[in-house]
Amino acid sequence: MWFTIGLITGLLFLGFFNMLKKKNLKLTWYEWLLGITGLALLIFTIQNLFGSFAEMESTAAAMFLLFVGLPALILLAIAWQLVSRRAKKA
Repeated sequence: MWFTIGLITGLLFLGFFNMLKKKNLKLTWYEWLLGITGLALLIFTIQNLFGSFAEMESTAAAMFLLFVGLPALILLAIAWQLVSRRAKKA
């Protein structure tokens, strides 16, 4: 599972950097910080979700998804909106 997650994450980063270079966008430090923190929380959530389901603890998986997964998605959405709004101004 970790190998697959690592491959997917690496391919997403490669595509992201190519898109930034192609569109000539530069990210500020806080956009990087929000994006990396959101991605780390999302990967942490996925790992704990699979672990909790493997141990037959579906309630713990649901709570972790709610309390850690939702903030991860919110952070990623904020980072995306900051970049997209700044790109529209330029």
